[in-house]
Amino acid sequence: MAKKEEKDMSFLDHVEELRWHLVRSTFAVMLVAIIAFLMKDFIFNKIIFAPKNADFFTYQFFCKVSKFFGTDGLCIDDIPFTFQSLAMAEQFSVHIWTSITAGFIIAFPFIIWEFWKFISPGLYEKERKGAKSFIIISSFLFFIGVLFGYYVVTPLSVNFLGNYSISDMVERNIKIGSYIALVRSSTLASGLIFELPIIMYFLTKMGLITPEFLRKYRKHALVLVLILAAVITPPDIISQIIVAIPILLLYEVSIYISKIVLKRERKREQENA
Repeated sequence: MAKKEEKDMSFLDHVEELRWHLVRSTFAVMLVAIIAFLMKDFIFNKIIFAPKNADFFTYQFFCKVSKFFGTDGLCIDDIPFTFQSLAMAEQFSVHIWTSITAGFIIAFPFIIWEFWKFISPGLYEKERKGAKSFIIISSFLFFIGVLFGYYVVTPLSVNFLGNYSISDMVERNIKIGSYIALVRSSTLASGLIFELPIIMYFLTKMGLITPEFLRKYRKHALVLVLILAAVITPPDIISQIIVAIPILLLYEVSIYISKIVLKRERKREQENA
């Protein structure tokens, strides 16, 4: 995969180059985070707290599907818990970290661009020309994953955990930090999981995996996917299946991508032989 640069760089030169890529990426994240910080009402009331409301899009969609089949089993009227802040600086801390998370999500295409610029000197000229496609595809997968986490994983988790009770004597007063941590982990984890085809692309180019390897351990991957789905979703089988299906599809897509990459690498080796 690698191609020698026109000018050799020492290890410290690479470290210095990486440092500046990280600095620019961090600056982009913080710039967007400042904007998100100033949009407090919209970020929290319209986005973060929206899955708490019974009229959230996902709940309405499941309700319509349920009624289509002649039942209202998936319809909900309320999610019976309230938010509370128990520490003096908790709300300010939540505001800061939520803004940084929003900054990372929105600035993700720029972060990917900086990552590409760092690795591009070690690629072939034809591969360097694929920068635009790489950024678009990576960003698209990430944003689809974030939306999946927000509209599927988060409401499933909020609805299940918000209604779960071990006794009527226990009041459902949820720490605001706990709720936002759930929303944040669900969206970010889903966004990063949807980058699986991109990860497999680079692992194949590095010679660490092959399509045969992925097919051989498909059953093991299925088990890992189900475990992962169980970790990021409520402990009910329907939620786990809903989350597991797109991950399994991404795994199959990764096998196909790995096959194409390996075929191209072997063809290039034959041409250079």
